[in-house]
Amino acid sequence: MDFKNILNVFVNFSVSKALPAIILIVIGILAVKLIMKVLKLALGKTKLDGQLTKLVLGIFKPVLYLLLGLIVAARLGIDVTSVVALASVLTLAVSLTLQNALANIFGGFTLLYTKPFTANDYVEIAGQSGTVKEVGLAYTKLATPDNKLISIPNSAVVAAEIVNYTTTGTRRLDIAVTASYDADPRLVLDTLLAMADQPEVLKDPEPFAGVTNYGDHAIEYVLRVWVPADDYWTVNFRLMNAMKAVFDAKGIEMTYPHLNVHMVEK
Repeated sequence: MDFKNILNVFVNFSVSKALPAIILIVIGILAVKLIMKVLKLALGKTKLDGQLTKLVLGIFKPVLYLLLGLIVAARLGIDVTSVVALASVLTLAVSLTLQNALANIFGGFTLLYTKPFTANDYVEIAGQSGTVKEVGLAYTKLATPDNKLISIPNSAVVAAEIVNYTTTGTRRLDIAVTASYDADPRLVLDTLLAMADQPEVLKDPEPFAGVTNYGDHAIEYVLRVWVPADDYWTVNFRLMNAMKAVFDAKGIEMTYPHLNVHMVEK
């Protein structure tokens, strides 16, 4: 076969196979961009979280380009059946290998869609408490009050009981204290209610003080107030720090267990 014949074969192949494939690629790329734009607009009108929207778009884009590649390959006469079969086997193998990682990713989808908490919420998850810093694809990150960063797998977060202390906007603060049986209960209760007069303490529901138990060594009381969620620890520490001094000023003894030993001389 001389050069002229080779050139004719190449030209015929280009005209019959390559040129339509190139046109198909151009049209396909434009179609993918159009589909992604429409999908982005559609997701923007829903109530999906921004991170979840990005994740959906990030998954759809390579899938669309993969389909375009298979269509172009078929147009060039390449048997894509074996490619699809191989891709299926590889997908299964990868799924088994990355089972935990995929579980975390699907857990991230669930959290971003259901929104049991958002960034900056103070939550308790699987025995860990802290402020939500990030809900990622694989991990939810909490910052604890002592400045530790805890990363919890999303699959564990979804399966765990979640307590959100921020979402309602307010929290109830209970301060437990004991006082001697010699102290007038009315004086103790009035003292506790007076301590509740703090700028952050809400008037509705109004503060409450009451007796919770008559113990072996003291009467047990509780001061119960409602505060904005962001002020919970501020009010808690302020009341706890002031309690002893206020009781001392009122002559109220905060008792503790005593052991009396009686010695009999024989």
